[in-house]
Amino acid sequence: MPASIFGVLARLGLQALTTYDGESIFPLAYVQATGCFIMGIGLRMKGPFGNFYGPLYTAFTTGFCGSLTTFSGWQVDVFDSWVNSGQFHRGGLRDFMDGLTQTWVTLVLSLASLKFGVYVCGVAQPYFSAPRPPTKNVRYTLTILAILTYAATFPAYFLLPPNFRHQATAALLFSFPGTLTRYLLSINLNPRLKIIPLGTFIANSLGTALLGFFHVLQGFTSAVSPNTCSLLQGLGDGYCGCLTTISTFAAEISALKGWKAVAYTTISWIAGQLLLLVIMGSSFWGGHVKEQMTCSFQTS
Repeated sequence: MPASIFGVLARLGLQALTTYDGESIFPLAYVQATGCFIMGIGLRMKGPFGNFYGPLYTAFTTGFCGSLTTFSGWQVDVFDSWVNSGQFHRGGLRDFMDGLTQTWVTLVLSLASLKFGVYVCGVAQPYFSAPRPPTKNVRYTLTILAILTYAATFPAYFLLPPNFRHQATAALLFSFPGTLTRYLLSINLNPRLKIIPLGTFIANSLGTALLGFFHVLQGFTSAVSPNTCSLLQGLGDGYCGCLTTISTFAAEISALKGWKAVAYTTISWIAGQLLLLVIMGSSFWGGHVKEQMTCSFQTS
């Protein structure tokens, strides 16, 4: 639970830090690279993590890294590039090149960061000794703290100023449910298909479709209320951001051999773009939804 929360906070913080006028690279690139680098460290440390405390490995990789990176955000950014949602003064060829850049830079950066994390951890690992496994009382204490940490997101949402909701507190509220959905899908469906990890594929596709739907709701010509707009932002950043993952996606691509890796990457990307074409594209071109957000957030 805390791993999902900290992953969302890290993602939102990195995006806020790297969003500025004249940026040389899109903000989500930093998020995906950082998450995949940390994922690489986790993969290399799987043995020591398992010997120390098994759930810690799941929290580190599935929880933190999976919530820090986002497949759905990447897919929406690519689609926004195709349709030029920012209304930039450029032609169709430049729109295509922008979407292509968002695609291949994210893929290359994520896979390279994963490999680099594995390498760095391999170099540093011999200099650190494995700690002793925690006692039963420590494990119980960690479980209670995890539950209390997630429970704290509810008073944080209702008691902190309303202008915090779209920035963080609404996303924190929906973070753990998104991660839990992805985890359940992966452990139940991934073993059923040897060609591709079915659970991760469904999680990424479902999260992308939901994020596209939430963007459509935020772009209605008759804008939704500020409270609803903040909740939709929280669902997109929290639930969809944690339901989908680039770090696990990159790790699975690296683990697959030959054409299976290419097929998994291509099918996942095409599925995401087709879902957004149906959900967002039809709404934009139907004239009932703006390509930019029309609703406003709560400010007081």
